[in-house]
Amino acid sequence: MAIVRLRIDVSGTVGDEAWRVLKPFDQMQSADFGPQFGSGGRCNHPLNEAHNQGEWIGAEIRLQTPLLAQYAVSHYLEQDRVLDADVVE
Repeated sequence: MAIVRLRIDVSGTVGDEAWRVLKPFDQMQSADFGPQFGSGGRCNHPLNEAHNQGEWIGAEIRLQTPLLAQYAVSHYLEQDRVLDADVVE
């Protein structure tokens, strides 16, 4: 199993909207989003209000092989809200 970690720009969106609009990589096994995968700090706003400028939240994508993980990194880096994508061991 290979893992790709993402940093997703959530500024100006509400809740997990930035995550939901990403185009998923077709060959992924599973994916999760949340501050447990990293964040730019604690959100200091009500849950029903937009995230502040500069806020980001991490995500983790699991794939069958390291080669697929490399393709997934390219796939996600082409999307506007993805700040960074790396394969982790």
